[in-house]
Amino acid sequence: MIGLGVASAVALALWFARGEPEAPPQATASPPPSAGPQFFSQVPESGLPVPGDRAARRRQLVEHVQLTDHTYCSYLAGSKYPHESRPAAQNPDQLHPNQPVTEMHPMRIEGGGNHAKVFLQTSQSRVYLAAGEAVAFSLRAVDAQGATVPIVITRALAQGMTYGGSRPTPQVALSFADDGGGADPVAGDNAFAGILAPGQTGLGGFHGTIRTEVRYTAGGRNGFVLFDVVYTPVLPAAWTGQVREAVENGSLSFHLGVDVRQPGRYIVTGRVDDARGKPFALATFNDVLAVGAREVKLTVFGKLMTDERPALPLRLRDVDGYLLRENVDPDRLLMPRLEGQVFASRTRTMQGVSDAEWESEERSRYLAEYAKDREAAREQLAAFDPGQPLPPRACAPAAR
Repeated sequence: MIGLGVASAVALALWFARGEPEAPPQATASPPPSAGPQFFSQVPESGLPVPGDRAARRRQLVEHVQLTDHTYCSYLAGSKYPHESRPAAQNPDQLHPNQPVTEMHPMRIEGGGNHAKVFLQTSQSRVYLAAGEAVAFSLRAVDAQGATVPIVITRALAQGMTYGGSRPTPQVALSFADDGGGADPVAGDNAFAGILAPGQTGLGGFHGTIRTEVRYTAGGRNGFVLFDVVYTPVLPAAWTGQVREAVENGSLSFHLGVDVRQPGRYIVTGRVDDARGKPFALATFNDVLAVGAREVKLTVFGKLMTDERPALPLRLRDVDGYLLRENVDPDRLLMPRLEGQVFASRTRTMQGVSDAEWESEERSRYLAEYAKDREAAREQLAAFDPGQPLPPRACAPAAR
């Protein structure tokens, strides 16, 4: 009885401390089974997905389907021609390699800073120089309105760039003139021009970057400008002048004879125009050549011709190339460039030209992987929302 009294006292103390007693738990009776039809299934323990979250998830899955579809179709379309034969429109920066490099910038003042009212226009005929080639430089000063500002050339020196403990190269003085001769087309127009021919100077044996520093006065201030070229003192290979064409494996090929003096991997690029002079294709050779009489093949892919239907005959022009040197600087030995038209094709019909897409192990492998990603994304969306149609494919699968 004492124990029961103590228990009663503890219960009363807790009642006063809480203010009111908690209602005893009531047993919940299971609702009787409904006799009518069941419109909804049992709610899962994790609860129903929030409508906003479901919409966001579906949006993500749709975007993934569209991305994988775009990736597959873009590669399918972009790889129908081989790397060595591409449309000219895809390479506008490589179509005219022999055009001068022109720039315009505020006049740089000796000691630092710029002249706010004087601008310098500069031009150089090329950046890469093979043995025996020369480069022309020109400069002119103008104001903000484009009117010429009188300029006086005070000094122009060219020197090979060396680093570390390398021995400095000789300095070569250049003559800049505004007399209408040499590299200067018009006399007295306040544009001065000079020519650097490394092979005819003390820089003839230098391999690397040659920097020409020109100092001048304009607008009452002393300024300077730098011109850089990359020079190759020896020719790794030389063109023989022999060119032949052939329709091979459904494509039109130009075979250029070359006398290889140093073996290795050669990169050669040629531009191909149609009969009207419109740039049509960029043809590239990238392969190893052994010493001796060899041929460089520049190919215009058959399907590119059947797709674009250029005006025939085609013309090969502006061919340049180099021997690739890996892990060294400079990374190339230049071949002499072939400027202007090199060869006019005699092929005037599409006979023998194929419209088949390019095939290779690489292309097949990439298409298989991209197709796998595309199908997996579509299956994932279909499983998430089976009641909705899948986004249409942007392209049909590649033919097998």
